[in-house]
Amino acid sequence: MQYSELVILALKSLRRNLTRSILTMLGIIIGVSSVILLVSIGQGLQKYITDQFEALGSNIVVVVPGRVARDGGNAFSGGPPNFGGSKLTLGDADKLAKIGGPIEAVGTGIETQSSVSFQGKDSYTTVAGMSDSYMKIRNLDVSQGRTINAGDVRVSRNVAILGSTVIKEIFGQGQAIGREVTIGGQKFEVIGVLKAIGSGGFGIDVNDFAIIPVTSAQKVFGMKTVMVIGMKAQTKEDIPQVIKLAQKELLKKYDEDDFSVVDQSSLLDSINQILGVVTLALGGIAAISLVVGGVGIMNIMLVTVTERTREIGLRKAVGAKPNDILYQFLIEAVVLSLGGGAIGVAIGSLGAWGISQFIATSVTPWSVILSFGVSAVVGVIFGVAPALRASRLNPIEALKYE
Repeated sequence: MQYSELVILALKSLRRNLTRSILTMLGIIIGVSSVILLVSIGQGLQKYITDQFEALGSNIVVVVPGRVARDGGNAFSGGPPNFGGSKLTLGDADKLAKIGGPIEAVGTGIETQSSVSFQGKDSYTTVAGMSDSYMKIRNLDVSQGRTINAGDVRVSRNVAILGSTVIKEIFGQGQAIGREVTIGGQKFEVIGVLKAIGSGGFGIDVNDFAIIPVTSAQKVFGMKTVMVIGMKAQTKEDIPQVIKLAQKELLKKYDEDDFSVVDQSSLLDSINQILGVVTLALGGIAAISLVVGGVGIMNIMLVTVTERTREIGLRKAVGAKPNDILYQFLIEAVVLSLGGGAIGVAIGSLGAWGISQFIATSVTPWSVILSFGVSAVVGVIFGVAPALRASRLNPIEALKYE
């Protein structure tokens, strides 16, 4: 028989049992759409983090507590930063700043969670203690009022810059500049409104933030150390020299395991490696449903072979070859898997678009091609057994089948 005839026969057979065909495709549809959705979320998270890092600039170097860089400097290869056991101090930052040369600026930062209160209204948020230079390194500025200056840091002045979300929660539409809020049990004067950073994209509100001088944060929250020292190199090409100079200076006081000096690109590469593994794991978990869908196709095709035993016997009796029967049932299985794959791609892409209204997603061509390709392979693999069974039926026995 011509292949075109076999395709037409297969399509007619599937159309005769349309409801069963749709239900059979359901497993493939769910599998393909799940793969696309979960991979798009993972890719969206990677893109969001990359964008956030790029917003800081490409010539940033950070000192973090603990040994997090091993094997050639890959960040996080030695474990996560040990912020709780930090030994880094403001004095360390001052020493690094005195090096000069390729080091353009040095700043320090602390982060903790605390409530910001005003006249009975509270906003539980991230409170960051920063030096004036660290705010500049992180490209943080105000839309109203003023930023933290060196004098505020020097005398531990109780002043605060609030993000737009915090202001909305405790002041509503009212004026915030000049008012006093309570942070960590102490009064702080609001001196500025943080310039909106943009949407977080992953349920992360990056404007839900309060900044106070790093020395004030140490005083209020009882900290003697800092969590991070940020350095800005003159140029991107100066980064290796900045890392060497910082390591040399800090090794005069600390052991190798007490700190790590890493550049932003290393951090980003390491984070992306971790997220890449997570994305693949999510896609792999979702792909399990493709296998389940394939088993469903095989089961239904086996039932179909049993139901159509007399039809197969009749076709063989009038001259149909075993390969004709084999190809017809194989085509039916592949059409079911490809149809389910196509519908799954459409649902997954639409779902990713819908989710993108709330969190960042990114549908990649490779996830679509991979999931659709796997669905086709599933149809072939799980369609072989029923097709072989049908092609091997004895025409005499098949005609006598009741």
